[in-house]
Amino acid sequence: MRLAVIPARGGSKRIPRKNIRPFCGKPMITWAIDAARSSDCFDRIVVSTDDQEVAEIARAAGAEVPFMRPAELSGDHAATAPVIAHAIEWHRARGQAPGEVCCIYATAPFLRPSDIRQGLETLRSSGAVFAFSVTSFPAPIQRAFRITRENRVEMFNPDLFLARSQDLEPAYHDAAQFYWGQADGWLAGKPLFSPDSAPVILPRHRVQDIDTPEDWVSAEWMFRAVLQTASSTDQP
Repeated sequence: MRLAVIPARGGSKRIPRKNIRPFCGKPMITWAIDAARSSDCFDRIVVSTDDQEVAEIARAAGAEVPFMRPAELSGDHAATAPVIAHAIEWHRARGQAPGEVCCIYATAPFLRPSDIRQGLETLRSSGAVFAFSVTSFPAPIQRAFRITRENRVEMFNPDLFLARSQDLEPAYHDAAQFYWGQADGWLAGKPLFSPDSAPVILPRHRVQDIDTPEDWVSAEWMFRAVLQTASSTDQP
């Protein structure tokens, strides 16, 4: 059984009701559900939420909400991995056995069905415990600097000041869109950022953190631009 779990609690401090706030014409979570459904990768697409309104919108978009998330997994400091483990354990307790499980963030409107399929293929072909979306930093991290208490600048790696950008090793960061994993890996709490994980590289123009109102505006502008050039058979 292949399971998609979309964590979507009701509370959000910086952007209230972020998971269901309208984004380019429909509730934010609907974009993630649509991508999951169109990927044809899953036997079940489940939204894990503590909020009845989120649950209603998720069901209307074609996802299942077979349980409400417990309070101890719904606070501001709740981590993602225990939420996914809870969903796996809920299914196992009812005689179902998820094997490959994908966490898809509700705030991932740029996610394409083809990205999800690529993630599943990477998980299988690599033999890794996890496969998740990453993207490259736009500038070499080796030439980063800090601002000191005296309001001056100080490089983290001053010995690389004269190095050419093209000679520096590329660096990547979490794209925060999806995380394929073996069920046992989720249950064991294995770390994502480790040799147990394989990367699925996405282009930077389809990766945008949405944590502040300014992020939201930027994401909508980016989304509309991508939408104009997206294939008619795939999500932007």
